[in-house]
Amino acid sequence: MSTASHDAQRGETAAGARRHLLRWPRTLFARLALILCVGLALAQTLSFWLTLTERDETTANMMMDYVEREVASSVALLDNLPPAERAAWLPRLARRSYTFVLGPGVPGVAPDAQLSRRYEAAIEKGIGKHYALTANAIPGEREHLQVHLRLTDGAPLTIDVRPQPSLPLSRWLPLVLILQLVVLAVCCWLAVRIATRPLDALARAADALGPDLKAGHLEEDGPSEVARAARAFNAMQARIAGYMAERMQILAAISHDLQTPITRMRLRVDVMDDDAQGTKLRQDLQEMEQLVKEGVAYARTLHGAAEVPMRVDLDALLDSLVCDYTDAGSDVRYETRAPLAMVTRAQALKRIVGNFVDNALKFAGAAEIALTRGPGDAQVTISVLDRGPGIPEASLEAVFEPFYRLETSRNRGTGGTGLGLAIARQLALAMGAHLSLHNRPGGGLEARLVLNGLRKA
Repeated sequence: MSTASHDAQRGETAAGARRHLLRWPRTLFARLALILCVGLALAQTLSFWLTLTERDETTANMMMDYVEREVASSVALLDNLPPAERAAWLPRLARRSYTFVLGPGVPGVAPDAQLSRRYEAAIEKGIGKHYALTANAIPGEREHLQVHLRLTDGAPLTIDVRPQPSLPLSRWLPLVLILQLVVLAVCCWLAVRIATRPLDALARAADALGPDLKAGHLEEDGPSEVARAARAFNAMQARIAGYMAERMQILAAISHDLQTPITRMRLRVDVMDDDAQGTKLRQDLQEMEQLVKEGVAYARTLHGAAEVPMRVDLDALLDSLVCDYTDAGSDVRYETRAPLAMVTRAQALKRIVGNFVDNALKFAGAAEIALTRGPGDAQVTISVLDRGPGIPEASLEAVFEPFYRLETSRNRGTGGTGLGLAIARQLALAMGAHLSLHNRPGGGLEARLVLNGLRKA
């Protein structure tokens, strides 16, 4: 690989890492909490900075006024004192930011620091009208300047100034700022949680609205928008349940009404003299009867599963299912494993596994059942394997659609109605399981049922 290719690959990796770091949160709760917390923290920080800036500016203005008055008073006092007494007064006139020196001081360049120039301007404003002043900066780590003048008798006087940048912060002030940020974060979290909790309840109710349509009603209280959404969801759930019940009644009525003519036709076929035609008609009637029964069964799985979950030993259930097939002369194998008791719907599970075993026997002549555990036994996988013709990759998901038939050997000519896999998928959804088909290496098909999140008995 060339150097340019390596550079491009490193660039793509770095860009992917940046996108991962800058990824926007997926949940509304996290987004609102992030926006509010960051916004309020920035606003609080800006307010704190503005307050400190205003505090420093006000302090500096007050200090300049103080220096202007005090320096003028001190210089006037020293000028009026006898030369022999001036040295004794110097400690009394000294302040935190400046002191007086009886002497010419240290020469240097003119001050260029902003605070030093403000001190120079304040001193000049206080005494500049009466004395000729010169100022210079003193090299060092901190700002330091000296203002030179001569008293009335010609004696040199130096004002040694060490500007104070600002008043020191109180020790408790950073702690108060941190406490304010913590209070803001907690308030943001509480406000966003209260605001998004109804949406979370609505999402959980929508997820729980499975084929049985027995999800609990939402509480129609809280803010007007939330109550309105809850009423709309409850009304929608009731309408869907009504539509499903009506469809179930229609299919049940059709099934009941078709049973009578089908029975009469079978009786008439039994007394026909033409055995060849009678056999064909009898086969057609069986297909019609099977189609009606499976259509009603599919409608019932859509409407809901009335079976109550119970404690089931999966290993014993699969072993008994295999024994039934073996007693009937079918080639079905299952390696018995250790007992695994789970809470699930036994009849629905037997129907799903039996459906795939029947398909494997129909198209491959033999079937094998495997039971495997996932991490921590929280996930269990039941697989039905065969060595039949398999299914084209493009149709692995489409075969779960109602009345879908492949144009290969798995067509209606084999006696199927196109509803068996659809019924199995609906039963799996009602159980909270995942059902999928996979072509096996070397030929054949694997029907995989994954039971997720089941409670261990």
